[in-house]
Amino acid sequence: MYYFLITLTIASTVGLQAWRTLFNNFAVEIAGMEGSHIGMLQSIREIPGFLALLAVYILFFIKEYRLSALSIILLGFGVALTGMFPTYTGLIITTLIMSFGFHYYETTNQSLVLQYFDIKTSPHVFGKQRSIAAAANIGIGIFIFLISPVLDYTRIYLIIGFFVFAAGIWGFFQNPADKHIIPQRKRMIFRKKYLLFYFLTFMAGARRQIFVAFAVFLMVKKFNFSIREITLLFVFNNMINYFLSPLIGKGIVRFGERKILTLEYTSLIFIFCGYALVHSRLLLAALYILDHIFFNFSIAIRTYFQKIGDPRDIAPSMAVGFTINHIAAVVLPFVGGLLWMVDYRIPFIAGAVMSGISLAVVQRIRI
Repeated sequence: MYYFLITLTIASTVGLQAWRTLFNNFAVEIAGMEGSHIGMLQSIREIPGFLALLAVYILFFIKEYRLSALSIILLGFGVALTGMFPTYTGLIITTLIMSFGFHYYETTNQSLVLQYFDIKTSPHVFGKQRSIAAAANIGIGIFIFLISPVLDYTRIYLIIGFFVFAAGIWGFFQNPADKHIIPQRKRMIFRKKYLLFYFLTFMAGARRQIFVAFAVFLMVKKFNFSIREITLLFVFNNMINYFLSPLIGKGIVRFGERKILTLEYTSLIFIFCGYALVHSRLLLAALYILDHIFFNFSIAIRTYFQKIGDPRDIAPSMAVGFTINHIAAVVLPFVGGLLWMVDYRIPFIAGAVMSGISLAVVQRIRI
């Protein structure tokens, strides 16, 4: 299961990172999108995450690891189509296809890791996945950097989408399952003892959307970063995360979830305020790198659940958690896009406030 998930994680990372690396420049330069369009597209991108709870019912008909592989196939198909439809409507459709694949893979990946690895091993596995994902991001970043001067967006999206699609086909014909794993409940699970997990997951979704939807858009729209500069930033960013991600997993084991999340949310208050206030391209790039580093700390929310949850609740709870995570994710980019039109600083100030709330709540973690 470890190597199966690592392989599909590489494919998922390559697909999403390529889409994200190219998207803002593609949307601005080719499709002529504005801030309100970007906000709406990012909200639409999160609808499949909001519907992740349906994965529980899909498991009545297909094994969870096969759903992981099918999700990668769908992700690759959506990425391949993106460059062929440079219109608002076209981007809505291709974004939905790509996003269903990505979000359903993430849901099943989290579930399978928590099912197959114990509480001392799962943080290391999540950290290793983030590290391998960072290496994959570096590879795809270098690839885009080298071919972007000679190939257009359509061909780049098509090539990368085909690679991801092929990886999903490979995964579909594998059988990494262990018959001794505890069977999962195939229904929605909501329990009072999971309320803190639900809340932190919700707030993480809100924080993530400000990072995903507006940080890079700020660099492109307000500070005129080119596609090659964005790509170089992604590569440098992931070089750092390749080495740091395994250390984050070790840190969770050694210091516990509460201390790790406290460090994350304290730092995010300053990072989001920085987005709203800086006028230097160099400082903005540094903030983005720090933001991405602390983004990886969120794996502590999942390992916290593993320590307090019923082993039979893992698959349904990861699906429910993904849906809760995306309640804010569906709404926030659209609202943030409208607020951006008033003042681009407002979404980032809101992110600082939400980080402060999360910092206070995370002190309630008890294991």
